[in-house]
Amino acid sequence: MRFILASGTTRTAEIDGISAAGAAPNLMAHTPSADIEIVEYGRPVQVPIVPVSPSGCPTPAVITRAVRERLGFELTVIDAGLIRPTSTPTVSIGAQQGADIRKTKPVPDAREIFEAARQFGEALPDTSIMIGETIPGGTTTALGVLRALGENIGVSSSLPENPLSLKRRVVEEALAASALDNGGAAGDPILAVASMGDPVLATVAGFTVGALESGTDVTLAGGTQMLAAAALVRHAGIGVPLGLATTSFVADDETVALNRACGALELELETTDPKFDESDHVSMLRYIEGEGKEGVGMGGALALARRAGIDMDSIRDNIMEVYDRLDGDADEH
Repeated sequence: MRFILASGTTRTAEIDGISAAGAAPNLMAHTPSADIEIVEYGRPVQVPIVPVSPSGCPTPAVITRAVRERLGFELTVIDAGLIRPTSTPTVSIGAQQGADIRKTKPVPDAREIFEAARQFGEALPDTSIMIGETIPGGTTTALGVLRALGENIGVSSSLPENPLSLKRRVVEEALAASALDNGGAAGDPILAVASMGDPVLATVAGFTVGALESGTDVTLAGGTQMLAAAALVRHAGIGVPLGLATTSFVADDETVALNRACGALELELETTDPKFDESDHVSMLRYIEGEGKEGVGMGGALALARRAGIDMDSIRDNIMEVYDRLDGDADEH
């Protein structure tokens, strides 16, 4: 199983109160670069931060890395609009940072990104692939894309209290800026992501279309951002089986109605509960309190561990090891 991570940025994340993906707004742009270094190397190498939320919740990259240390799955990272340097090897598809979705055409090169990612997905020889994402602010752009497509699906949040009213207000302003009505981009995924999305969504959707068209089994590893990616795939006319592997934290989020959403998009849902409530370690307490929930392919990585027969007690031990290592690095800086 090859594990793909699409990593990028959108200036939508700079809207106050939108995202918890970083200890401070000025550090948020480093988060995707740090995430991929953690999954690749076990710690940030070139990036000068360890990504945590303002309350100290560690990045989901910690969980994905902990599983990778047990399973050793192959990792491929796509640069889908990174703006901070990283030492992780990446595949470039020419993506740039996405603009604030309240601006006209926040992803003006959406078609080029989609097509480059489609060609990459089509060319890979793997029979089975998981693809995840890391992009601060991504649930807001996901909501924008879903509304543009006319899909009545909710989104979760990295924050304990989902700022849905703020997200909806931002999306309404974005629809007005793009002269789109709710459902105005139905059947036109390029228009939807160009007008309301981010470069990571364009990448994941394009890659998934290409991989599915070539006969590869694809599982979307993540939460509601991956629901938006799946909607883009379906609106591109691709009706073949597609999976979604996510965490119990997303499944339990009442603002999402995950089973209904997966039914509407004809997705095969796989939910994994890491049983963080059985630990009092700081790396897991914040997730129990409602932070984090998903990201950096966390749900997909946990699903791979469960498929391999690795018990969650063992995975939690690995998570603590990775977290404590990162915590020591942070103390040194």
